[in-house]
Amino acid sequence: MTLILSFGEPLAASSRPGAPPERFTGFVAGLFDGPVVTRHAGRQHGLEVQLTPAGAYATLGVPPGEYGNRMVPLEDLPWPRDLQERLAEAPSWEERFALLDRALGALAEDGPAMSPEVARAMRLLTDSGGLVPVAELARDTGWSRRHLAGRFREQTGMTPKTFARVTRFQRALSLLGAARGPGAGSGAGSGSGLAETAHQCGYFDQAHLCRDFRALAGCSPTAYLERHPPDGAFPFVQDPAPAGP
Repeated sequence: MTLILSFGEPLAASSRPGAPPERFTGFVAGLFDGPVVTRHAGRQHGLEVQLTPAGAYATLGVPPGEYGNRMVPLEDLPWPRDLQERLAEAPSWEERFALLDRALGALAEDGPAMSPEVARAMRLLTDSGGLVPVAELARDTGWSRRHLAGRFREQTGMTPKTFARVTRFQRALSLLGAARGPGAGSGAGSGSGLAETAHQCGYFDQAHLCRDFRALAGCSPTAYLERHPPDGAFPFVQDPAPAGP
């Protein structure tokens, strides 16, 4: 889950292709089962924090099920009202990070904890790449499938079945990205590369993989790989300069 704390111009974000954009200076985005488009005026200045569902539950004070497939402005959350301003005014990134660490740590100490059953089901899905059947998760927790789906949605923002689908997609995306990294050749988006990825990630076939790509990323795997550079191609400005000539 993504927490955005902007210090400059507001961001415009659309949670679905073609949907009218909303403007935010700070927001939390729940887990999505579709593409999200974020726009800015040409320059961004602020902090982005990646939170696990358990971390979001503890620090934001709102069950993630209430903002699944949504972006919620910070002013609508029980969030320290002056924290964003204090972060923007801090004289260095080190002080900003330290301030945010303290604030999140204090919130987490008093926040709710994810139930052990939901945490275990989520871990099993994540570790397996989304391949553990929901019936098996229910047996493992000792809950009915319906009860598991309700508790899982409340504490993560998705049902176990949808979480498994997104996890499987993320694994496929990771494998395709690794296949097109430096020295990896150019076969990631080829038919053979897609077919192999589909097999490794538990899709029925290549067509199944392509359907999920269009639903979750808004385009085909080939189009996605053409539009998105490999990881690290757009470094953050505060990253240290690479060593050597």
